[in-house]
Amino acid sequence: MVSCAPTTMRPSSGDRMARSLKGIALVVTLGTLLSKVGGLVRQLVIAAAFGVGAAYDAYNYAYVLPGFLLILLGGINGPFHSAMVSVLSRRPRAEGAHILAALNTSVSALLLLVTLLLVLAADPLITLVGPGLSPELHAIATVQLQLMAPMALLAGLIGLGFGSLNAADEFWIPAISPLMSSAALVVGVGLLWWQLGSGITLPAAAMSGGVVLALATLVGALLQWLIQLPALIRQGLARFQLVWDWRHPGVREVWQVMGPATLSSGMLQINVFTDLFFASGIAGAAAGLGYANLLVQTPLGLISNALLVPLLPTFARLTAGEDRPELVERIRQGLMLSTASMIPLGGLFIALGAPIVALVYERGAFDAAAAQLVTGLLMAYGFGMPVYLGRDVLVRVFYALGDGTTPFRFSLAGIGLNVIFDWLLVGGPTPWGNQSPFNFGAPGLVLATVAINALTCLGLLLALRRRLQGLPLRRWGRDVTCLSLAGCMAAAVAWALQGWFSWPQGAVGLVLQIALPGLLGLLVYGLAATAFGIAEVRDIAAGVKRRLRRR
Repeated sequence: MVSCAPTTMRPSSGDRMARSLKGIALVVTLGTLLSKVGGLVRQLVIAAAFGVGAAYDAYNYAYVLPGFLLILLGGINGPFHSAMVSVLSRRPRAEGAHILAALNTSVSALLLLVTLLLVLAADPLITLVGPGLSPELHAIATVQLQLMAPMALLAGLIGLGFGSLNAADEFWIPAISPLMSSAALVVGVGLLWWQLGSGITLPAAAMSGGVVLALATLVGALLQWLIQLPALIRQGLARFQLVWDWRHPGVREVWQVMGPATLSSGMLQINVFTDLFFASGIAGAAAGLGYANLLVQTPLGLISNALLVPLLPTFARLTAGEDRPELVERIRQGLMLSTASMIPLGGLFIALGAPIVALVYERGAFDAAAAQLVTGLLMAYGFGMPVYLGRDVLVRVFYALGDGTTPFRFSLAGIGLNVIFDWLLVGGPTPWGNQSPFNFGAPGLVLATVAINALTCLGLLLALRRRLQGLPLRRWGRDVTCLSLAGCMAAAVAWALQGWFSWPQGAVGLVLQIALPGLLGLLVYGLAATAFGIAEVRDIAAGVKRRLRRR
């Protein structure tokens, strides 16, 4: 039987470090919030203009490879970013500039070849990702992939630059940069709408819409790279020259972390390919996954960046043997804060998925059928919210320890499991004709990913316990169980309240249907988690009370 008696944390010896983390988290949170709002506006514009039509459905297949590279190589908390932060945080600024120049040179040479490959092999690559696409969607996606191919080169430059800036305690520019991509897409779709009007949804306009989406995405990536250059120059990290130096210790150390980490994250993208392979036989599934994923990534990315960006340099600076107790406390802090924030969020996605999707998307070309598809996907995502962020926390600990191989091994194992879980959970005929035993449809793709992430979290925790020669996993597991019970209570209350009342029609009614049950559910969660004595929740509640008293 699980006991949810109050627990206490050992007071940290790094009060100054804690204050610094709070300051960094605030900067990252504000920047990420603006970027996420921009991303939401972008998706609303796309949804109203294209719905789940041909242009956007094809775009989701074409974007898989360039988007993967942009997120993998250029994303905050990606392997390039994490490796640069881990290595440069411990080195002088002048040496960091040399390391960045050497890596920019070698990485650019490699990614130029990748760009050329994407252009020349676009047609078979789209066939590989979406074998069930119609000829029209296949043609649109092929052109889109060729137009977005240069994002491969830009992604590497973005990731290396942003990692260097974070290592130099420059956090605002990396956090705000995704706003550039959103702005470019909004402008591009807006110009197309101004030219075509309601004709944008006609089949004849599908290719034009697809081309605009691809070009706007490429321009957004270019802006993300350009926005970092002034900050790199100001920090003394920019050297506009070719530097071929493979033997520098710092360069080799970055590659030792970055190489396996990139392969590990690349393995995750193979799972995306697998999902799209199965989704290609379900009408609108790829577009639906894109819309549902944005609703998940908006709060997830905000919390992830606020939590992981300040914690990663901290992990890297606590790898010495004498700092082991403090490192363990920081790992617990990251895991408990991520779990405490993700559980109620996932519960509300499950309980209030339908009104959330209707409020955000249901207008223009996005009809009731599209809303039903996305609602099922969003509810499936809700089950996996805690393990999504928990896995990222654990992976960053291994990166800080200079170990990218362990996460890679777990990612490799997840590939085979993903194929099995996709086949088991999607249902209906698979692309090769066999019948799977379950029938979750498109949400089965998400549930398969949730299962893999849960198994990966468990494996990484056990590997980390062995690496650090002991972790209080039983106590941590008890606290996670208590948080889960509180989350179930919150979701049940929110679901019951939104189902019992007859809410007004229209946007106002949807806002009330989300806000009132959601707020009551969060209140129940906070009270229950505090009563269970979870230290991190108690600290957050105390901070909120202090702020309220001041006001």
